[in-house]
Amino acid sequence: MNKVNLIIGDVLAILLTTLIGFATHGEVDLSFLPRMAVAFFPLVITWFLLALWLGLFQDEITRNARQLWRPVLTMLFAAPFAAVIRGALLASDVKPIFVLTFGLTSAFGVTMWRGLWIYFWRKRL
Repeated sequence: MNKVNLIIGDVLAILLTTLIGFATHGEVDLSFLPRMAVAFFPLVITWFLLALWLGLFQDEITRNARQLWRPVLTMLFAAPFAAVIRGALLASDVKPIFVLTFGLTSAFGVTMWRGLWIYFWRKRL
């Protein structure tokens, strides 16, 4: 399995957690698409910048279940940056509870995906 699949999975995991977040607030019709994009794209950008910097695409990390703390920590740092960008784009306040929820749910989604990645990588051997 190549890194392109890992990257696509990361993006899909972030997209899924973003969609679930909006759905829990009853905001799932197309009129909320711009607001979803303003949450999704900054998070994807900050995630990948930090993930690259912290080596989350190196084989020794992506194939080791003991390294699953790394995506959690990375997302907990990426989410506040993304929330600040989102707040600036929407000209709104950045609420700490939003940042915490945004970070934890996104960390959960990406870590679950990365766990599945490790599982399927091991099955392949």
